Order: sequence, then structure tokens, then C-alpha cells
Amino acid sequence: MQLDFSRLAPLDAYRWLASTITPRPIAWVSTLSTDGVSNLAPFSFFQIISDNPATLLVNINTRGDGQLKDTLRNVQDTGELVIHLVSFEQAEDMNASAALLPHGESEFEACGIATEPSLRVRPPRVQGASVAFECKLAEIQPYPRANPNCHLVFAEVLLAHIDDAVLTEAGRVDPQRLDLVGRLGGSAYTRTRDTFNMVRPT
Repeated sequence: MQLDFSRLAPLDAYRWLASTITPRPIAWVSTLSTDGVSNLAPFSFFQIISDNPATLLVNINTRGDGQLKDTLRNVQDTGELVIHLVSFEQAEDMNASAALLPHGESEFEACGIATEPSLRVRPPRVQGASVAFECKLAEIQPYPRANPNCHLVFAEVLLAHIDDAVLTEAGRVDPQRLDLVGRLGGSAYTRTRDTFNMVRPT
């Protein structure tokens, strides 16, 4: 089978990409509007792109009507965000927060998701998240530049919160205890507990 992406409709292109580039980590992003309204939304076009400075990349698509999502609006206005990783235990809450709410309505409140304060930025953290990165905005790049349909958000990590419960006795992250979920195609997800080791050749 061969796919000519120049001939595919955007939705078909998305479906093929999203069902083959898997598993994808999920960025569960909390932000705060200039009016003080908290926002929480998941994004699976997400990755680490640099360790010096520690930088994460989240791709935020525009809405179907061309409007910017609240997450992007808030990051543009305030320059702050918290990126959480999603454990299996919190998968249902993450999925609930993906619902399309009216502008200015908090997913934390609508979904009954508890918060706790951040230390370096104003947006709240998801209470009980195994991993949370408090970030400042490094830059935003519209893409494609000529006619953007998404924005690449480069987020520099200021402070990481890692639950001691997911660490080994040696102080390293144990994938079995972390038990994150990853996005597959459609409505399918996976867990990170099925692992194997390989030693990289020298």
C-alpha cells in the first residue's frame, strides 16, 4: 500500500498519521487566562526536543472554525503552562477534560479534577499527577507559516514534580510504577508497563 499525502483530505491524512505514529505520549496541559480562569486539555502531538535547555514541544491545532484553543490563547497571553504526563489511574479524567467547553469555562471545575498550586508559575497543577513540568513559554511557531492550521509551542521546563511513589530505591523512574498511557489511533490507548531492555552498542 502507498499513500500519496498530496492527494489525501486533511482528515484522512490525520487518521493515517495518528494510527501509525504510535504510541504517542500525552501532554495534559494546564494554563490560566488573564482573567484567572484555569484550563486543562490533553494533546498527543507532544515530545521532548532538547535537554539543554530542557524544552518540550506541544502542537496545538486550531479549532475547526479557525479559532484558537483556550490553551494557546492562555499561553500567548501569560507565557506559562504546566505539562503533566498521564497515568492510567488518571486516564478517565484526562479523557473527560478533552470535551469542548465554552470559552472561559474551566475543565478543572467541569470535570471535578482537583488542583494543587504550582511553585514557579501561576497555572495550577493536577493533584496526584505522577509527573508535572512547570514551564515558561520559549516561543510559538505557527505552522505552516503561509497558512497555519496549528501552532508549535516550545515550553522550557523550570521545575519538575515527580511522585516519589514512581521511583525505585535507587531514585530512578520505574516504568511499572509510573504506568503512563499513550495515544494510538482512533479511540485506542496503550499503557507503558509492557517493557523490554536492550543495551545500546558502543
